[in-house]
Amino acid sequence: MESIVLGIVWYVVLLFSLTVHEAAHAWAAKRGGDLTAYHGGQVSLDPTPHLRREPVGTVIVPVLSYLWMGWMVGWASTPYDPAWAYAHPRRAAWMSLAGPASNLFLVLLTGIAIRLGIAAELLHAPASITPDHLTAATQAGLFETVATLLSVAFTLNLLLCIFNLIPLPPLDGSGVLPLFLDDDSARRVMDFMRQPALALGGILVAWLVIGRVFSTVHLLAINLLYPGMGYH
Repeated sequence: MESIVLGIVWYVVLLFSLTVHEAAHAWAAKRGGDLTAYHGGQVSLDPTPHLRREPVGTVIVPVLSYLWMGWMVGWASTPYDPAWAYAHPRRAAWMSLAGPASNLFLVLLTGIAIRLGIAAELLHAPASITPDHLTAATQAGLFETVATLLSVAFTLNLLLCIFNLIPLPPLDGSGVLPLFLDDDSARRVMDFMRQPALALGGILVAWLVIGRVFSTVHLLAINLLYPGMGYH
């Protein structure tokens, strides 16, 4: 039963985090003049459009990854007009950046919630940390679930932010590159990034490096959350 409850917490947090991520992409695209995702109902915190569009990434893979690894991964996607992105590479870059930025915002909100819980003596820093045990309740009951939810939200959103910022296609980080280029150079980069083989290679390389990169950033974030604790 405990494993089932933990799985439900992971899934609720993952689905919410993916929905926020994709809604941020869709909102930024709408602000930039592309209404594709807006007309698809994705400028919203309703997860239904994402469940319909990516059932494998939002349902099947999360469940299988939890059964296999004890934690969840997954994905969703937001449609956009490639012609719009090609005509406005900087606007498209801001659209790409909006997703990871939204996850970083959720990390900050979660960190603030944890610190407020500590100030109210409802939460405390645990002796040791795991991805779903970054903070602990001071008493049994409801706040144990709250502590787990906050722990998962902090870890998962930091992971989504860091992973998506890796500057390799098809990840969002590759779409951010035009912010640092003139329009002509940005379009040449966009043409290069559209090669299907690069997308497959990018996922493989990102998957190989994310473990080491994330563990370092995650540990740094935890020690910033709990100054003086010296977690290692």
